[in-house]
Amino acid sequence: MRALIDLQSKLFPDVLEVMQRRYEILHFIQLMEPIGRRSLAENMKIAERTVRSEIDFIHEQGFIEVTTKGMHLTNEGKQVIFQLSEFMKELKGVTQLEEQLKQQLNLQHVVVVPGNSDELSWVKQEMGKACVRYMKQQLKSNETIAVTGGGTIAAVAEMMTPLEKARNCLFVPARGGLGEQLENQANTICAEMAKKANGNYRLLYVPDPLSEESYQTIIGEPSVKEVLELIRGANIIVHGIGDAITMADRRKTPSDVMETIQHGNAVGEAFGYYFNQHGDIVHKVRTVGIQLEDLQHTNCVIAVAGGRSKAQAISSYFQQAQSNVLITDEGAAKELLKGNSL
Repeated sequence: MRALIDLQSKLFPDVLEVMQRRYEILHFIQLMEPIGRRSLAENMKIAERTVRSEIDFIHEQGFIEVTTKGMHLTNEGKQVIFQLSEFMKELKGVTQLEEQLKQQLNLQHVVVVPGNSDELSWVKQEMGKACVRYMKQQLKSNETIAVTGGGTIAAVAEMMTPLEKARNCLFVPARGGLGEQLENQANTICAEMAKKANGNYRLLYVPDPLSEESYQTIIGEPSVKEVLELIRGANIIVHGIGDAITMADRRKTPSDVMETIQHGNAVGEAFGYYFNQHGDIVHKVRTVGIQLEDLQHTNCVIAVAGGRSKAQAISSYFQQAQSNVLITDEGAAKELLKGNSL
């Protein structure tokens, strides 16, 4: 396919440019529908007259419907996007990015979605969709999925759709997290995923972080022990990767611990562990749930993180972590492959 694209770019550069623009318009309408022309032009940063002429063409082809509420895709329009998606990834060089990252980070599978989630909010939704697609390929009936908290994993829950081939799946929070914003707590995300997937769920009502004394007391509770066994026996784990200082601030970390994190030059965080750029653990938050050593017992551990600003955090985590799948975006992928993040 790459050779054909190179040939087309030499012989028909205008055709590829128009195709890419129309694909992006259709794709954006799908994400934001119903949406008006003016709003589409503003969000895509395209001149209104260009949008108007492209919308007229796309409408004539039967790919969209225009209503008083705005534009939305027809079934034929959705089919066009689906059929063109792999071609457009190849056209933008995304497929090559995936292969390079896979080799550089020594991973089983990598998915890179176009765009940079630092700049475009809908890119996070695309990472969510990509994660859901991959999960559906891996899941079997009666399996357990453990999910962490965070904004990116919340986007995965938002994009979740019913699991048609995997029946009676159980969703569990990978760790306690009471104290964070409700919509970003693992319990909230777990419950939303389960409902949208037509699955079941169990919750874990424990704070994060905990003192050592509280930790020992809580893990001895029968109800907590039962959920912990389910979590550690999960078939799939889906988690985010955070910027170290941002996560420490969000957890209202005490000043002495914050000093440890800063002096240790921590750049990334996952599962309550803070990593420096070499992947060394500089601090660990005492939490109830999955620990790093538990990951080696799970065949499918999916990290979902994107944005150019997250590249260093992603790199630090993968220095020693057990995750074997990365769902990311173009912004993070290009920064990771520059070589100065690894």
